[in-house]
Amino acid sequence: MYKMIVSDLDETLLRADGSISDSNIAAIKAATARGIKFVPNTGRNYLTVQPLLETLGLVNQPDEYVISYNGGAIVENAGNHVLATNGMPQSEAQKVFDVMRAFPETDVHVYTLTNLYIYRLRADDQAYLKTRGVPFSALETMDLGSLAEETIIKVIAMNPSANVQTALFQAVNAAFDGQINCTYSSGIYVEANHYGVDKGTATIELGDRLGISPAEIIAIGDNANDLPMLRRVGMPVAVANGIPEVQAVAKLVTTADYESGVAEAIEKLVLSDN
Repeated sequence: MYKMIVSDLDETLLRADGSISDSNIAAIKAATARGIKFVPNTGRNYLTVQPLLETLGLVNQPDEYVISYNGGAIVENAGNHVLATNGMPQSEAQKVFDVMRAFPETDVHVYTLTNLYIYRLRADDQAYLKTRGVPFSALETMDLGSLAEETIIKVIAMNPSANVQTALFQAVNAAFDGQINCTYSSGIYVEANHYGVDKGTATIELGDRLGISPAEIIAIGDNANDLPMLRRVGMPVAVANGIPEVQAVAKLVTTADYESGVAEAIEKLVLSDN
């Protein structure tokens, strides 16, 4: 029945240290052996996902895919061929950046198609990114015109305080009268993409390219930026550590967290069919 599985990475498929359990690896390989697409659907740069693809046997494979930057890019694994990009206009990115940098003790990430730049890097954010193997460059200027030769995909802010995150979310939305896609991820980030760009839209776009209907797609997630994909597919799944809003829209909530929740979902929904 199901032909494609899209899964968030951090706190859904991956442990706190960025590793993946043997049970999740085995279940994913069993599903792909049956011809089911396994598509990481992440807020991260697709280039940082390559070690995971290597582990799963999907690196550099034709007709296998990654959805990156919360839907900002759809990439075929063979040659990291970018099939679609959904970027932010320079002026929009600058406006989001200015709103976010106004918050003290908050760092700001600017993602282009192939690079990450961070303004006012926090030590705890640096430690988190290290566990994910995410390279970055320091952003020394407040003028994003320095990135004019690159396509900006999204702008995000990091602060571990839930109160600061709420204030950031409200400030960004207010600056654009809600005409921006602003959400939360990993319990520490507030993320902004161009209006209409999200994990759900990209999931349906990839499905259309492959002739796979929403009813034939499983989506697995844990946090607010996963909600658009969970709401658009036939089988939305929340891992046990998913936030209440994610669990509320899921048709299946696993008993396991990121340690083996993806494996549990695959075993129940795919591998038990035969």
